[in-house]
Formats: sequence, C-alpha cells, structure tokens
Amino acid sequence: MAIRYWLGVAQRENVRRGVAMGIAQVSNGAREALESMRDSDGIVYYSPRSDFEGEPLKSFTAIGWVADDTVFQPAESPAGGYRPWRRRIEYDPGAVEAPIRPLLPLLDLTRGNPDWGYQLRRGLLEISRHDFEEIRRQMRRPSADDR
Repeated sequence: MAIRYWLGVAQRENVRRGVAMGIAQVSNGAREALESMRDSDGIVYYSPRSDFEGEPLKSFTAIGWVADDTVFQPAESPAGGYRPWRRRIEYDPGAVEAPIRPLLPLLDLTRGNPDWGYQLRRGLLEISRHDFEEIRRQMRRPSADDR
C-alpha cells in the first residue's frame, strides 16, 4: 500500500498534549477518521489558534508518522466518560512551528483557492506528498551551517 499524508487540525495546546503522549486524536475523538490512516503514513498538524480561546496562530505545529495500524481508546476515561479514539504517532522531535502564510502560494491545498480553510473543518483530511514535504521543510530547525 502506498504511503498517504494527512493534515490534522487542532489547537496548539491540544497538539502539544498529543505530542507528549505520542498520539493523534482528531475530529473530537472520532474513530472513522483515524481508521483511514495506516502504518507509516505521514501526519502534520495545523493549529488555527493557540488554544480554544487563544490568539490566532495559523501555523503547523507538529509532524510525524503513524507508528502502527491500531486505533485505540484509553483504558480509563480522562474526562468523565469521554474515551476518544487515538493512533500512536512517532513525532519528529526536531520540528519547529511554521506559519502557513509563506506556504500559501506553494501548497496544492491552498494555491489559487481563497476558500482553502473551509475544508479544515473536517478535522482530518488527506493532503498530497508535495504538500507534506513542503511543510516538513518549513518545520526543520535551521542548522548552525544555515545561520
């Protein structure tokens, strides 16, 4: 099976929790969205805001790869009966946040599409390999040689 690439949408605060736990959770914990992903697929998170009531951020905040083919729920409910579905992710520990603005004319998702943000409401959508690689390049930390 070919590797696919995904764009998850979540506030930066939620993304950071997921990175710390090594998991992906999308679309309010819905199982169906996560079942589309497979082992070794790439995932990048876009965060429109810093947190639920926070300032606009409009940046890519994490990038990684699906670690296995298992969709799971936590053994215990962290929030009064709510048990979201999750995937294990191996996040790139060297990735840094990258604003979307410089990438707007480069990405298949956004180029020539003034309404590109509308599709983000789904919480998880498939993106092209080209877009994943462009975002990944933007999220790389500059090395000492680059400065």
